[in-house]
Amino acid sequence: METKLIALPERAIELVGKWGGQAMDLMPSADKLLDTGAKLGALKGGSKVAMKFAKRYPLVIAATAVGAGALWYLARRKAKQAQNGNGRDAIEGSARRIEAKRPARKRTTTARKTTRTRATPAAPEA
Repeated sequence: METKLIALPERAIELVGKWGGQAMDLMPSADKLLDTGAKLGALKGGSKVAMKFAKRYPLVIAATAVGAGALWYLARRKAKQAQNGNGRDAIEGSARRIEAKRPARKRTTTARKTTRTRATPAAPEA
């Protein structure tokens, strides 16, 4: 009986050490808790500023939401088109390249006719 009483504190210390070590492994370290607390504080302060801005400028918030929705819709539509082959398959057939040539310029050797009439010199006064 005396050996059991002597072994009991040793066994308790052993169990506490074992369970305490497992609990410490499950529990995040203090720096992680501080980091999380700092992030939550920044989130709380940022949300207050955002709410004040939203109360002061509701039209800007609505326009931003509409713009974000339009961008989401366009991205979704583009992804569906890309998934379906974009609807721009190649047309089967054949082609032949034709070189573009300038037509030969016709040169006339005759003098141009004008529609103007020449002014006649005035008669000398006597």
